[in-house]
Amino acid sequence: MKKKAIEKIPYFGLEKVSRKKQVKYIGVTGIKIVGHEKHLFLEVYRNQKEPKDTPLVRIVLTKKDFGTYRPESGEWTRQYVRSGNNNNGRLIWNSVGDSSYWEKMEKENILQSPEDLERIKKFCGTTVWREEGWWEYIDRRQSDIATEVRRKAERRKYQRRQEALKDRIAHTKELPEKKILDRADNLYFHNEHYLYYKKHGCWAKIACSKCGGVTDARWKSGISYESQFQTWTEEPREGRYGTCPMCGARGLYKCQGKVKGEHSRKIHLFLGQRYKENGMVMRYVQVEKSWILGLICGEKGTEMYNACEKLSGVEIARAYFEPGKKMQIDYQKHNPYSGEDFWDDCNLYGMNNITINAAPIMPETYEEMEGTMFQYSALQEYVKCVGDVNPIDYLERYSHTPQIEVLVKMGLIGVVENLVKCYYGIVENEHASRPDVFLGIRKERVKQLIRKKGDVETLKVMQMEKRFGQNWTEDQIEHLTETGLNGMQVERATRYMTLQKLLNRIEKYAGCQYGTECSRAKARIQHVATTYVDYLEMREDLGYDLNNTVYQYPRNLDEEHHKMVMEINKEKAEARLREVARQYPDIRKSYRSIRKKYFYEDENYLIRPARSAEEIVMEGRILHHCVGGDGYLNRHNTGQTYILMVRLKDEPEIPYITVEVDAKYPRIIQWYGEFDKKPDEKNMQVWLDGWLMKLKTGTLTEEMETAAIA
Repeated sequence: MKKKAIEKIPYFGLEKVSRKKQVKYIGVTGIKIVGHEKHLFLEVYRNQKEPKDTPLVRIVLTKKDFGTYRPESGEWTRQYVRSGNNNNGRLIWNSVGDSSYWEKMEKENILQSPEDLERIKKFCGTTVWREEGWWEYIDRRQSDIATEVRRKAERRKYQRRQEALKDRIAHTKELPEKKILDRADNLYFHNEHYLYYKKHGCWAKIACSKCGGVTDARWKSGISYESQFQTWTEEPREGRYGTCPMCGARGLYKCQGKVKGEHSRKIHLFLGQRYKENGMVMRYVQVEKSWILGLICGEKGTEMYNACEKLSGVEIARAYFEPGKKMQIDYQKHNPYSGEDFWDDCNLYGMNNITINAAPIMPETYEEMEGTMFQYSALQEYVKCVGDVNPIDYLERYSHTPQIEVLVKMGLIGVVENLVKCYYGIVENEHASRPDVFLGIRKERVKQLIRKKGDVETLKVMQMEKRFGQNWTEDQIEHLTETGLNGMQVERATRYMTLQKLLNRIEKYAGCQYGTECSRAKARIQHVATTYVDYLEMREDLGYDLNNTVYQYPRNLDEEHHKMVMEINKEKAEARLREVARQYPDIRKSYRSIRKKYFYEDENYLIRPARSAEEIVMEGRILHHCVGGDGYLNRHNTGQTYILMVRLKDEPEIPYITVEVDAKYPRIIQWYGEFDKKPDEKNMQVWLDGWLMKLKTGTLTEEMETAAIA
């Protein structure tokens, strides 16, 4: 559309105004030839005597384009006639107070003559419900033009994508299928074979998946002379290895009755190949090995007639890397209607989404990397430290952050693992080349971080040290890492004591030494550290002078912490306790009966149900989690779920872990400790699993009685 030429065309002007009081706007149309192309002009004027020569808006349409010109501002837009996205939208020339109701709009907006309406209908070629709403012809024509423009743009974009896809396929090397299958069978499936068997007396029918044969063999010596010349084999037993009496292959015995025709195993592999000059394509392949037992209906029931093995592979995805270009992943899909496989440049949606997980990388990949953009990516060194990885994620992060190569070669594997997962919050200066500047730590801390293999928790403490402008010792950094305290907690606590005093007091309260590598001791230290800092913060918020060592260093930390929790919101807490006691009385009433079912203790821990609704509220308040909410209380009160409390046996009244269990089925719904964390998670999960197994088998009471007798 030639906008400058259109602007030079004089306005049509309003010949006469309408005498109807309801009419506010009058439209005037005309056909003009601009640049050898017909243009429909619509000019809208106010129904006033002055001015009649300048319209409010001029709308111009061609067969393929449209535009809106406002003489007052001299601006062009592609605004539709209607300002809204539905039939109730105002017209673009309407004022704020004008109606958007269709009956009033038809009376307020008219055309100057019937010829104007015919001109619009003929040019637009659309149909509308009522001719009185003449602007609908233009609005629909504008919508059709915009839709066609979008479709053409989408078609052009799709064509470019398909051309690029064909180019990638054409420049991708052929997949060495036989090499991949052989390696998968040797290294990952270990050339495993199965010997299917069915015993009948002293004999066993055996089917071998290696040779496919089926034979009868004696596994128990007979007393007859002929038995010494019969085919003999060892006694077949489920899960044991034996030798096929036909081909001599070693295989795992599997009972015929436990096999349902076919079973299989799948693995995934990555193969990297050079792409074009110095690019790289990483190919994600799935290899599946199936063991199939053929069964028929015989005279004596189901019988084996053969067995076989099938090794197959399919390429699932390809990730293309080129210098200066964004990574592109293509996916192989299947058309269920035509039965054909095809490559596409976008993933599937929803439950059918194709995921690429960590898997072994074939050694040929590192040879192919020579001379490519990833020659110095240190992928091979990273795989040696981590094991199975997703090289697509790694190489994409390396393209964005080349410092990863140096970090891997220095042994900062923990840092790299976080960067590969896109956790860039640990990076201080993304453009720095030196590791200390890149990570935001003191230069002398790099060696210690290397010894810790790039442990991210240690890194955060080192960053805290530099941010605070401190110079801590190596022991202080390691001990502070073990406490799990964050920067705000450390900054607040060290207002009143040195860091070393803070660490010493945490160690003394915990009763455990730092650096023992004991998960239970570490969990205890973290629990005490959080409790101590929380106690100091509450003291400070309540206005106590923490320079006083009596407040700063209490004799019994748990008791004082509990007092602070009660004091910090005493009135509100008491009102809440009275409310839940009145609202959920059945929790207290049912305590004894529930305790008989769930109570258990050993030399380390005890678990019991909550005694009352008030105790559940206090549990949540002390441990800073949500168990004191009405949802948990209501479920416990009505017998849907129960809140159980795990305590250290030496401290039975100090909250440690809260457990929610299903009242109908013996299962743990969730369990958490302080601040919604799971202290000593590995050991506590084992302990809770053992308690749950005793609950399922009904042996909780028996063990308690045995312990009492002993």
